[in-house]
Amino acid sequence: MSLKDRRPAIYALGLISLLFLAAALAFLAKPLAIRDVMLAASLRMERALEAVRECRDSRGIAMDSVTDINRTGLIGLDTSIITTSLGNLEAKRTTTNPNFAALVTLLLQQAGVRKGGVVAIGASSSFPALIMASLCAVESLEARGLLICSLGASQWGANRPDFNWLDMLGCLNRSGLLSTRPLALSLGGDQDMGKDMSPEGRALLVRMGKETGLAFISEPDLERNVGERLRLFETEAGEPGIQAFINIGGSYANMGTDSEILKVGPGLADFSRIPSRERRGVIFEMAARRIPVIHLLYVKGLCDRFGLPWDPSPLPKAGEAKLFGTKGVDSRTFFILAGAYFLVFVTALAIAVRS
Repeated sequence: MSLKDRRPAIYALGLISLLFLAAALAFLAKPLAIRDVMLAASLRMERALEAVRECRDSRGIAMDSVTDINRTGLIGLDTSIITTSLGNLEAKRTTTNPNFAALVTLLLQQAGVRKGGVVAIGASSSFPALIMASLCAVESLEARGLLICSLGASQWGANRPDFNWLDMLGCLNRSGLLSTRPLALSLGGDQDMGKDMSPEGRALLVRMGKETGLAFISEPDLERNVGERLRLFETEAGEPGIQAFINIGGSYANMGTDSEILKVGPGLADFSRIPSRERRGVIFEMAARRIPVIHLLYVKGLCDRFGLPWDPSPLPKAGEAKLFGTKGVDSRTFFILAGAYFLVFVTALAIAVRS
């Protein structure tokens, strides 16, 4: 049979392909089942921002309208006695968008976290808004958060001695919006010992940390420091264990000292290689245990990947984000359609060849 004679069969196969493509677009893509929880997390963060703002106002601590353009109360100082390193002001402001809580909710769902599950969180106070977003996400999922955070912070983070992360969390706990309390604290900064802070800053944070009665990690050796954190997480998690780990910021203990950490992308992380134990941070130890890791550090990368605005003013409202329009995939329907398409296509091809 000539090519001309086979044209009707080719057209028929093309039509079959288009029909199955239309069916796939219609039936495979479905609204995210987690969308309502994402919105609840964003609304919770919106209320949490208001609670921090009111709490800060009640203490008479003014907000700088030039640096904290949206009056969130979460933007700190250029420098202070508890500042550990340089920081990006626009990145800190970007994370105060309440829809970051929705993003973390989505990432936790993709990581397999379910109601009643346990999420370990290792955080630097450099990104107080990301800690807030993560806690709002975990509690909106009705999971249990285990938080270990360092108290030192980079520029524009929770680096105000008179309104640091412990103060902010206290405001949130008293408001009833969040119930998670830290499992343990540390100084943060260089070698997790605050070596890049002033002596006055270190002394202040040590005193404040110990006054909480919480475990205080003070160990410059990376392997022992990481081991202590893992022990605390695993003991508190119990059975069935930790379902996911969220890293916030770039702390020594969580990141480790191996250059492989620079290859870990933002969001739900993939790992090409696990460094040797003496160079691993908590991120790699969790990955070695096959626990999903959500990496929240490269803020611009998170925005580009998930369609969140960079340094917005005014802040978007809860639910005003492209990620709420994300579609999920019904895998069962996919396999049914794929099998039917293959069967029909092969049958039609066989008939066309015999003709």
